[in-house]
This record gives sequence, C-alpha cells and structure tokens, in this order.
Amino acid sequence: MKVLPFPCIRPVPERAAEVAALPYDVFDRAEAADYVAEHPLSFLAIDRPETQFAPEQDMYAPEVYARGAELLRERIDEGVYQADPSMSYYLYELTQDGRTQTGVVGVCSVADYDDGTIKKHENTRAEKERDRIEHIRALGCQTGPIFLTYRDEPVLSLILGSAKTGQPLYDFTDEEGVRQRVWEIRRTEGVEAIREMFDRIPCAYIADGHHRTASAMRVAHEMRAAAEAAGTYTGKEPFNYFLAVLFPASELTILPYNRVVTDRAGLSVDELLHQVAAAGFEVIEADGAVEPEASGEMGMYVDGRWYRLTEGTELARAAAEADPVSALDVSVLQDCVLGPVLKIGDPREDPRIAFVGGIRGTAELERRAGTEGVAFSMHATAIDQLLAVADAGLLMPPKSTWFEPKLRSGLFIHRIA
Repeated sequence: MKVLPFPCIRPVPERAAEVAALPYDVFDRAEAADYVAEHPLSFLAIDRPETQFAPEQDMYAPEVYARGAELLRERIDEGVYQADPSMSYYLYELTQDGRTQTGVVGVCSVADYDDGTIKKHENTRAEKERDRIEHIRALGCQTGPIFLTYRDEPVLSLILGSAKTGQPLYDFTDEEGVRQRVWEIRRTEGVEAIREMFDRIPCAYIADGHHRTASAMRVAHEMRAAAEAAGTYTGKEPFNYFLAVLFPASELTILPYNRVVTDRAGLSVDELLHQVAAAGFEVIEADGAVEPEASGEMGMYVDGRWYRLTEGTELARAAAEADPVSALDVSVLQDCVLGPVLKIGDPREDPRIAFVGGIRGTAELERRAGTEGVAFSMHATAIDQLLAVADAGLLMPPKSTWFEPKLRSGLFIHRIA
C-alpha cells in the first residue's frame, strides 16, 4: 500500500487550536452559522462557506464555494496558515477519556482505492457527494482527511512511538475535551522508515469519510482525464493522491449510529407495534430510554414512550446465518422495519430518515422524533464486523458506524491544483 509524505498547508502553531474544527457534517446549517459567528477563524467557515451568507442563500450555489476558496487564500495571506514545502508525514494523536489513538497523516494513492487495496464498507448519499465535489473543485484542495484504519503492525507502532518522544508541533485540548497533539516527521530516515512499513501493509479500510473519499475520487478522475486529453499527464500530479489519517484498528472506538424517521407512515402507534412484532421482534415497553447493550437489541421511541426490541429466535438465527452485511443490526432494522413497515426504501435518498451519532444521546432522539416520528437507538457496530464486511467486498447501509473522537478539520490541507 502506498502512503506518501506531502507538502502540507497547515495552521501556524499559535493558531492551531483556534482553527481546528469538527467535521463539516457534524453540524446542521443553523448550528454551523452560530458556531462560525462565535469562532470566526474556525476552519468551519471554509468547510461550510454558506455561513458567510444570509440564511436564505442557496448553500450549493457557485458563489458559496468560491467564497470558501477566497477565505482560504485570505487565511494564508494573513499568516493564519502556512504552506510548508517539506515532504513530511505527521503523527496525529487524540486522547479522550483515557484512551489514545495515533494516526499517520499522509497521502494515499487513488490507484489503491480504485483497485480495492483501500477498501470501503459503506454506501454513501449522493447529495453529500455533490457538495464535497464542488468544495474540492473550488478550493483546489482536499481539506478533510479520510479516516483509514489498518490491521495492527507492531513494528510500525514502535516506530511511531519513538517519533512521539520529541516536541509536538501542536498540543491543545479542544472543546470536547479531546487532547490533540501533532508531530511532524520530515527527517529522511524517519520518512523512509514509515514509507517502507506502509509498503508492507497489504490494505487499509475506510473507517470514516466515505463521502469525502468518493468526492475526492471523482475530482481526481476528472483532473486526470483533463490532463490526459491535454497530453500533460505524468502520474506524479498531486491529484493522484488523497489526504488521509491511518490508525491501527485496535485503537479505535465505535459508537452507535441511531436512526430517526419523521413520521409513522400513516400507522397508529398500536399498528406500528403490531407490525414490528410481526417482523420477528419481541417488543417490551421500557421504563425509560433504551441504550442497547448487545447486538440483536434495539430501542424504539414513539409517542413519548420507549420500547426494547429484541430479535426473536427465528430472526436471530437468520441473522447468524447471513452474510456479514445482512447480519448487522442496522441491516436487520432496515430489512425488517424501516423498509417494509415505515416505507424507507433507500436510506441514501429518502428525506424522511435522519442519522444521529450516539454521542448526542437518547434525549436528542426524543427531540427529533417529537410526537409524530419514530426513533431507533442501536448497538454499536464492532470493528471486526467492519473489517469483515470490507474483506467480503460488501457494503453496509449508510451511517452504520460513528467513530469517536472525530478528527479535526483544518489542521492538514492537501493542495491538488
């Protein structure tokens, strides 16, 4: 697998904490606007440039993306960012609740994605791909690193541990209480050691960032086609690589990715409960919010009440005998309830369904469901399940995994044009 150092556009150290932002898709439009108003130097202003316009502005209009590109140029001119010409790797360490994960920031080969060396496990939503495609085109940069994982390589872990003994480039604690530390690896021997170790790792897996990856691939293929048509293509262009952070699988934490449907598809509460039971679930009213403790168990909130759903014997047996995707709780829910009962045919496209990361808690599910909707709390997908799905060449339903802590955007930027 090819993972290379690159010349990074990055914040100057004294501005890193101010600039670093949660990923663009963690916020809805109002939340993003409010956050940028309070944190004007946050990278979120560039990642979500509609925050620079009135609320009624079409957030996907060309002038919105152009404003994002203009803001990045301004930040570089003002000295908030620097364009570092060195071909470097970066080590990105995140510590939350006593757990630490350390990733290598570099650029990965588009060809490795195309031939399956970098494996995906999840479907994406088309409208979100379009947004990031336009963002990359306008900025000529990839600004959100793709979160990749690989099966642990002990020798590489020793190399990275030794590299972290020096003074970090960045060291701050973000608003979520996550300590963020970054080291730059630019000395030739360190760079070559990391490059050679990744050459020996057979494959990597997209953990988080399928939309950003799909968008980056689309733009890279467009740019390659244009260069080939012009007779200038060499294979060494920056657009042949995409920005990524690669973590060993054993260090990662996955939280549930919950579901909310805006209505009950015309069903009364009693009819909904009856149809869920008919689908193969044991349905028991709970005293309070349900946070599932094991696979095969879900919570359902409707009309102010929580119910615990447990796969019945036949449903559990079918899941155990199924392929790695069909066996997932999110697949069982889609195949048995969301599709046939609540009429969510394609969760990638249906505007009636929303996905809520587990970090927001069950109170957020209750708020979003209100009096007319239905919310489902899920048990987290295991990292071994993710790897098994990808190894089988299969795809999970969209929004099957929520990784925590989230990578901060704005610390690493890869210019491709």
